[in-house]
Amino acid sequence: MAKGCIADSSMVLKVVSYILIGVGSFSMLLGFLGCLGAIYEIRCLLGLYFTCLLLILLAQVAAAILIYFQRDLLRKEANEIVSQVVVNYPGQNKTAEQAWDYLQRTMQCCGWNGRLDWDANHMISNSSLELYPCSCHNASLPPPNVADSGFCEASSNDWPIYETGCLENVGSWLFTNYGIILGICLGVAVIELLGMILSMGLCKSVHQEDYTKVPKY
Repeated sequence: MAKGCIADSSMVLKVVSYILIGVGSFSMLLGFLGCLGAIYEIRCLLGLYFTCLLLILLAQVAAAILIYFQRDLLRKEANEIVSQVVVNYPGQNKTAEQAWDYLQRTMQCCGWNGRLDWDANHMISNSSLELYPCSCHNASLPPPNVADSGFCEASSNDWPIYETGCLENVGSWLFTNYGIILGICLGVAVIELLGMILSMGLCKSVHQEDYTKVPKY
């Protein structure tokens, strides 16, 4: 059952990664078509560029609305994925585990809701040693140098780790930087709107399509 959950969480991460790669590739292709249409004044390419930008902008707005209204469901899904990563760490899901180690180190947190999440880990619960995740290690506490991943051995059950859960720290980071995040989103939207306006203006200024202007290679 646990392996199935890990496979599901890994599949979700892979799907999201493929979607992001696809969106990036499509954006590059779209920019190339827009550039080609502007240089050679090809109205059909300019119209296609405008239409695709409009669809992307509408998709972004729809995604933002969906995330806002489904935030509780997304939080629940994230909690389930992280819980399975923690329980079976270290396992075969290397990508998710590396991402989780990085999150705990950079956000200075341990577990999703707190350090008690790690009590469910198979290796910690079945080991006779006092193990704790190295990526949870509090840099202000000894020992000074520990591994970036895997488990470290503590001298007592008082682990030298960050006590705050990652959910709280991530939430605090988002709240602190929400202005920057919102500004970036608005900036991207403004750039897309400018691209739409310029492409439509250029498209109207081109009176006749001349397909002989398309370069031949």
